[in-house]
Amino acid sequence: MTPTISAALAAAGWHKSSRSGDEGACVEVAVVPELVAVRDSKDPHGPALLFSPTAWAAFAQAPPQR
Repeated sequence: MTPTISAALAAAGWHKSSRSGDEGACVEVAVVPELVAVRDSKDPHGPALLFSPTAWAAFAQAPPQR
């Protein structure tokens, strides 16, 4: 991860779903320049997965798997 991306992640405005409960099994999402970042809410200083906006939109719009 480049220093620029690391700095962007540290300064990002992270958001957790309003549907998340208090069990702690949540992810947080942040939009950084040209990327969508996802991290474990229990480990805010841990790693983040980075997705292109197109890939994230495809994931978010996909129908649930049963």
